[in-house]
Amino acid sequence: MILKEPVKNIDLEKRIFAASPSNFKDLALELFQFQYRNNDIYRQYCDHLHINTAKVNSIKAIPFLPISFFKTHKVTTTGFETGLFFESSGTTGSVNSKHFIKDIALYHNSFNSCFNHFYGGAENKCIIGLLPSYPERQYSSLVMMVDELIKTSRHSLSGFYLEDHENLHRVLLHNEILKQPSILIGVTYALLDFAEKYPMQLRHTVIMETGGMKGRRKEMIRSAVHKQLQ
Repeated sequence: MILKEPVKNIDLEKRIFAASPSNFKDLALELFQFQYRNNDIYRQYCDHLHINTAKVNSIKAIPFLPISFFKTHKVTTTGFETGLFFESSGTTGSVNSKHFIKDIALYHNSFNSCFNHFYGGAENKCIIGLLPSYPERQYSSLVMMVDELIKTSRHSLSGFYLEDHENLHRVLLHNEILKQPSILIGVTYALLDFAEKYPMQLRHTVIMETGGMKGRRKEMIRSAVHKQLQ
């Protein structure tokens, strides 16, 4: 299948990864126009809303595709066929949304660039995943990202700890004593369970809370979750 606007797509990709505050707005508006031209579902959605694309001149004016569409439609930009997709975890009995991936290398570049921007490189950190039941989900983007960061870190204690709270507690204490920069990436209910079982002061560990009670605990607003973890 011949891709639409292949040269411009590559050029736009490079400029997005080189974005700065000064050109962010212009890039966002250009990306909107690119998506409108090359994403059939998005174009139909905008047309249904009677959006005059020529008059979209601010970020706030860009229509956002409802996330529910990813449950009911195959949303792709430019023509491509792929068997690779990520799937939301969902809840029991629900229809999961799917995110079809054209280029996994682009996906890696995206999350690595974002991680490095906010946390610095993973190479000198201990990366810890507290994601019970997630590794058995082969279509989880979260597992793929954490696994990639673990491999990048090359720290001997980096890894998935699942429900092994006792071992996780020992690792965190060990890293705190050595002042080893660490990042604990966990689903919300698992972090709260661990914090209640092993309350401890962390000075060299950043907690990245990925959301999700998954029916295990009562839903809480994010600020309340963070306050409880602190």
